[in-house]
Amino acid sequence: MKKLLIIFSLLVLQSVNGQDTVSLKKHAEVASTEKNPLDIGELKINLNSRGDQWLKFSISSQIWLRSIENNPGTAVNGVPQDQTYDAGIRRMRLIVQSQVTPFYSVFLQMGINNQSFISGGGTGTGNNGAGKKSPFFFHDAYNEFAVIPRNNFQTGKPNRYNLYLGAGLHSWNGVSRLTNASTTKMLAGDLPVFNFPTIEIADQFARQLGIFVHGELDRINYRFSVNKPFATSLKPTVGGPAVDNNQSGKLSYAGYAFYQFFNKEVTATSFLPGNNLARKKVLNLGAGFYTNKDASQSQPSENRFESHDVSILGADVYTELPLGAQNKEMGLTLYSVFYNYNYGPNYLRISGLLNPGTVDPLFSGQKALEGVGNNRVLMGTGNIWFSQVGFVLPKFSHVLKVQPFFNYALKDMKALRQNGNYYDIGANFYLYGQNARIVAQYSSRPLYNTASGKVFDRKGEFLLSFQIVL
Repeated sequence: MKKLLIIFSLLVLQSVNGQDTVSLKKHAEVASTEKNPLDIGELKINLNSRGDQWLKFSISSQIWLRSIENNPGTAVNGVPQDQTYDAGIRRMRLIVQSQVTPFYSVFLQMGINNQSFISGGGTGTGNNGAGKKSPFFFHDAYNEFAVIPRNNFQTGKPNRYNLYLGAGLHSWNGVSRLTNASTTKMLAGDLPVFNFPTIEIADQFARQLGIFVHGELDRINYRFSVNKPFATSLKPTVGGPAVDNNQSGKLSYAGYAFYQFFNKEVTATSFLPGNNLARKKVLNLGAGFYTNKDASQSQPSENRFESHDVSILGADVYTELPLGAQNKEMGLTLYSVFYNYNYGPNYLRISGLLNPGTVDPLFSGQKALEGVGNNRVLMGTGNIWFSQVGFVLPKFSHVLKVQPFFNYALKDMKALRQNGNYYDIGANFYLYGQNARIVAQYSSRPLYNTASGKVFDRKGEFLLSFQIVL
């Protein structure tokens, strides 16, 4: 597959630029030299002899197989089901990066998300039926200028300080490390989603349109942005909770910075890894924010509307610690984050990943506040504490690495009368470094009674994920 991509890319470049294919192929082979014997490498084509102009490609996919314990009153494709088995494409991405000049670069990411047998496409039956033809769209599309580059263009030596300025549809987010998370280097089977505070509301799959700066001040890594949120216009009910309504059109502001005590991370893209198999000693402390004035609205009484500022704060710690003898390649990965969300009075958001369920109209038992399928209380006005830990087992194979992990989230939502405890437990099976991963994971979620706002039941979900990154 990789060879075919190289050949295809070279042919495209030859047709566009009229360059010598043999010369480009030579550059591609040099650029993809593997630093780690277990890593497949990267597809990078140098466009000049200095190596400061290049074109890079990346492909990733995550395929999910699941067994879901549905919430009460769930129907799937019109049939009542307590348990559902499904398969889906969680993510399928293509990334194109280009260093156009030593100072100027372009980043594009395209792909699809969340396609299953019943979701991700059209509705009904036939050629455009349920689940079919999931939309392919741009996730990221931005240009970036190196004001102060990481490495001096003349000497090639690292600069102590660097600064980059960019604009477009981007994911240089604020709040936390997890809000800027890489989806190809996650510790667990997936991200908890509440790490993206405006996901698919005032953003496009955790991206907004705007300008951003990022860089380093010695050991402080930072990113800040000013954006135009995507428009929302939900109408609140009388005496009900705040809903997303930013019709006044105010800008949003976001920022995140972290201090690096040990090894420093290179942030050439916005995505911060949650798992590097503890190859290097890392300890980072970070904090961030997101704010958008008049971004939600409530209706305390008939025809009296109130606007509310949305503000989110986050503070986190991330560490990776190699343990034991070096040849054992053991290591501990730990991440913990605290979020404070303010979306307005009693704001509550409910969601379920690749939710296959719809309402069973004949169900007469006790229903959950979360609704049907695998819906859960995602986030809302209140606090969330989330922690995860993983441990790479001692080396026993030249090909396979095993890493058990555990996630825990404690959600304290103002609209509910009892805290929610959410668990994930599983293991990663890595083949050839982090290019190929199989995940086995079990998740447990609470269900709330609508009237009392307290937990009355729990449901689970088993996931088997297959991930490839090239």
